[in-house]
Amino acid sequence: MAELIPVLTETEIEQNIHVLARRISDDYRNKNLVLIGVLKGAFVFLSDLMRCLTIPVEIEFIRLSSYGISDTSSGRIDIHDNILLDLKDKDVLIVEDIVDTGLTLTTLAEHIKSLQPKSVKICALIDKLERRKTDCKVDYACHTVEGGFLVGYGLDYAEKYRNLPAIYHLKL
Repeated sequence: MAELIPVLTETEIEQNIHVLARRISDDYRNKNLVLIGVLKGAFVFLSDLMRCLTIPVEIEFIRLSSYGISDTSSGRIDIHDNILLDLKDKDVLIVEDIVDTGLTLTTLAEHIKSLQPKSVKICALIDKLERRKTDCKVDYACHTVEGGFLVGYGLDYAEKYRNLPAIYHLKL
């Protein structure tokens, strides 16, 4: 039986999203910002983040995969959807649930750069440093953690636990 060990409470998540949203709103005031949410994990975070922003934004989603039903990345990044919005000369903020190895975000950022945006930055609910394999820079992070396999608040293990309102370390 899996054990869930609390890492971040609902209140801590909410407070940190408000602080992050103020920072993003200040940094992108008077700019054409597009938030690109990485499905499925980032949809909860993106939803709460965008409602806290005080600037106009456009929203787009993209679906990628690298984990499958494992707790480690396969190392192969599959892009399942394409960006439909015109990103040329717009500022893009990729919104991700967790940056772990950095392989997924590095691949996605390069893909988005090919669409000629003005800028591309990364925003993550969790910046997890333990297994970083690239120099992927997280420009905006709600929380930084050293390690552990995390679930809840959109984060999953084999499509389970996304619905939990807080974040937990999953011990299998």
